[in-house]
Amino acid sequence: MVQSPGKQTIGMVSSYVGLNPCPADWLWPQSPHPFGVWQGVQMLARSPRPDWLLLYQYSFPKPPASGKFPFFQRPAPSPSPDLTTLLRGVPQERTIFLMREPPLEEMITKHQRIYQKAGQYCGYVSGPEDFAPVPDYMPAIWYVGVSFRELDALPPPAKTKTCSWITSGIDRTENHRKRLAFLHQLQEAELGIDFYGRDLPETVAAIGPVGNKWSAMAPYFYNLAIENYGDNAWYVSEKLWDALLAWCLPIYYGGAAADKLLPPESFLRLPSLDEKGIAYVQEVTASPDLWQERRGAIAEARQIILHKLNLLNWLSEFVERSS
Repeated sequence: MVQSPGKQTIGMVSSYVGLNPCPADWLWPQSPHPFGVWQGVQMLARSPRPDWLLLYQYSFPKPPASGKFPFFQRPAPSPSPDLTTLLRGVPQERTIFLMREPPLEEMITKHQRIYQKAGQYCGYVSGPEDFAPVPDYMPAIWYVGVSFRELDALPPPAKTKTCSWITSGIDRTENHRKRLAFLHQLQEAELGIDFYGRDLPETVAAIGPVGNKWSAMAPYFYNLAIENYGDNAWYVSEKLWDALLAWCLPIYYGGAAADKLLPPESFLRLPSLDEKGIAYVQEVTASPDLWQERRGAIAEARQIILHKLNLLNWLSEFVERSS
């Protein structure tokens, strides 16, 4: 066991893709110290007896539907995780639930059910939507595959290309489909943008999926950071954090949360996902001048993300307030 003396340990449970089962070193690269230590806490996601427990985007098992089938045809219920085991003996007042998915119209009913269930087990339940028990911004996590120490000290890398966009071909909601339509418009406009991502339509001339987002961001002056949702004052995701940590000037499409969390000069506002947006991207990417002008604001935003918005810092401050 790598537990550090005198630190409050935080375990984690998640249903989030890529975190189930949760890796032992989850969040460790987001700290300058070994083994996920940040101030008075230590992230030990798989600790059998943590002091605190984080339920991070955990989808509580949905109760089986009743009355849908005659009794003799009713399918056997799927085995559900034993919540008693998952909670590991952590008391309710030390159990935290954080939603990280956006409140897309198609997901609101599901989110409401999850919040209701979370309230039965967790002393603090929060999400980036107005109907959450505690509406709040999502603490920052990032996917650029570079350690905290390197990011903290890293000067701007050599910028050799204009603009990239890392996205996906997901089309299960209306917002996803709008984003894909804009992607096709950008390609038709031939603005020299490099597209990366998984499951993109064959009609898109994409470079392909990337294992480390740093590779597809750091060499570029600009990055398109387009949220799946931008209709409230709470939701902002790693799309913005990753671009800034890679020293890009983000061309951002999202809600008002970013304006409250970051310096206004540290990102650009894409006005819309249509011809007006295309014209804006074309104007911005015509030269690196704006990136040069905004380097100081990008540097300031990076420090805010690393030291203040960081999920480990959020957990440390929460534990300190609650202890």
